[in-house]
Amino acid sequence: MSVARQRRTLIDVLFPAGMPRLWCPLLTHFRPDGGLDASRIARHLEVLSPHVRGILVPGSTGEGWDLSDAEVRDLLAVVLDATQPLGISLLIGVLRHDAAEMLEVIRSTTDWLCARTGVSAPRAAMARCGVVGLTVCPPRGATLGQDALYAALADVLSLEHPTAIYQLPQVTGNELSPETAARLAAEYANFFLLKDTSGEDRIVRSRCDLQGVFTVRGAEGDYARWVKSGGGPYDGLLLSSANGLARELAAMLQLLDQGRADEARRESDRIAEVVHACFGIVTGHPAANPFTNANKILDHIMAFGRHCLREPAPCVRGGQRLPIQFVERALEVVAQCGLLPERGYIPSRTGEQGRDGGSAGTGSAGSDVGSEP
Repeated sequence: MSVARQRRTLIDVLFPAGMPRLWCPLLTHFRPDGGLDASRIARHLEVLSPHVRGILVPGSTGEGWDLSDAEVRDLLAVVLDATQPLGISLLIGVLRHDAAEMLEVIRSTTDWLCARTGVSAPRAAMARCGVVGLTVCPPRGATLGQDALYAALADVLSLEHPTAIYQLPQVTGNELSPETAARLAAEYANFFLLKDTSGEDRIVRSRCDLQGVFTVRGAEGDYARWVKSGGGPYDGLLLSSANGLARELAAMLQLLDQGRADEARRESDRIAEVVHACFGIVTGHPAANPFTNANKILDHIMAFGRHCLREPAPCVRGGQRLPIQFVERALEVVAQCGLLPERGYIPSRTGEQGRDGGSAGTGSAGSDVGSEP
């Protein structure tokens, strides 16, 4: 059987209802004491689940590069408890800077999943937990050549776990070339998903033969033109903005499917305007990273609606709160674009509670603002 056919069979097994086109690198909600806010994470997942059927945990938006191994285990335990009843597919992020670290974390993670499920085979343990694969980046190093990037990723893929590769030059300092990506795709059927956050999109633009690898774009902005249903090169989207705007992004994809391209572009522009503004508000803040911070303030607004300024601002890792002024400034933009829910998805101090943090209205154009690295 060809590698492409093997990959198609693997994807069909992992995703019997079809591969999700909208994925979310989940935020990690913290309490002021620095601990995980498990109930908040669970509620967030519940709200996302009608619109997002695949998540990445931990990603950079979830502060994954900063979490210790113990913190990642605790986070995964919380997420698995929440996602399994919801039927959401989970990609586990292995955010480490060299191949040796990646291999060690993969082994310890699969051992943990086996212990959690009481199943000895890693693939079976993953399936029982709703884990569809592991996500790795090329090793860090601006001077690393393509042969070194290939060798590191080949070592990971040789473990034969379903694997997504995460093009992340903002952190790794390098990029897989189209030729290297195609070489890995031709040799390893378990390489089933490629996320590109570069904003340059060189791999998909090259039209290299990835032999059925599912491609998702991580850069924000101009969403409608990048997916295949809108005439673009990507199969789907894996966006940090899906933490707060999942319903709107899913609606945009549905509009494209229905051939309503002009409406889809207007929705895309409205989303991009809000996201661009949120990134601008948090730029330069020293805590966490702009992808975390922008999406935490946006999620806070969606969680508490028009009462969001009455609630304490969200916390990053370690318990530090983001400035409430960030929320205040973002709130103005969200409202102007018609995306402010009357009632959020978390009960406010006034006792009001919305069901899904929904919104309605119209907005104006935005542009590419970055990616979830």
